[in-house]
Amino acid sequence: MIFFIAGIQPKTVKLDLQPRMCPSCGLYQAGLKRVDNYISVFFIPIFRIKKGAAFLECQSCGAVSAESGETFFGPSQKLKGSCPHCGRPLEPQFQYCPFCGKHL
Repeated sequence: MIFFIAGIQPKTVKLDLQPRMCPSCGLYQAGLKRVDNYISVFFIPIFRIKKGAAFLECQSCGAVSAESGETFFGPSQKLKGSCPHCGRPLEPQFQYCPFCGKHL
């Protein structure tokens, strides 16, 4: 008996290595990316079946926006229970941020 495992899986592709300015925080930490869908066999992508739209994802604030500047997901800083300095999610009992080390 032979098992054949196949399916469709998303794969994020970096389009440009040059960092761009984030429309949300203004830092040059946003990377141009695209999510493509591939047919995979045994979890190995074989060929692309759908090409996704390009978007900017900021490494600093986590905002996702279009190349035109329209923000899809804002910075994670606005979430409750996050560090006011770096914006990463935290447990309520923390006194110091484990990511940036600053006092809360």
